Amino acid sequence: MTVTEPAADGDEYKAREELRRRLLGAWQLVSYTAAGADEEVIQPLGPTPYGLIIYTPEGYMSAQLGRGDRPPLSSARFEDAPAEERAQAAVGYVAYGGPYEVVDSSTVEHHVTTSLFPNWIGRSLVREVAFAGSFLRLSAAAPTRIWGAERTAVLVWNRLA
Repeated sequence: MTVTEPAADGDEYKAREELRRRLLGAWQLVSYTAAGADEEVIQPLGPTPYGLIIYTPEGYMSAQLGRGDRPPLSSARFEDAPAEERAQAAVGYVAYGGPYEVVDSSTVEHHVTTSLFPNWIGRSLVREVAFAGSFLRLSAAAPTRIWGAERTAVLVWNRLA
């Protein structure tokens, strides 16, 4: 069996490989905003979100994001906390992972195989990619329903050393 270069022309292939190479590693969340058609910008995880996204050379990614103001639960064990506290903790957190695919020189698809939000499992999340220095900008390729309105999410990440 021989491995051949994808059918895409050489420049397109090189551009995808360059994007894949630049994504590799760990990134820390700087900001998460979402804007609607009315230009209202919200911060879905509040003004001080935290998070980590990792892209591996083997083609997997994992993202974890949370509200910076999530209060601790009243119990040391998650399952022993009151249902309302557990629900509030989940509302302030986003977690998913799975294989990723670089579609073209500015687009990556996250193929979700695990997620805090079960409805994402089996779906692909398409992200437009841009770089500025040590920063990575991931934007939803299309608006989606976020806190009651159709909005486009934009996440800015800083490369961890």
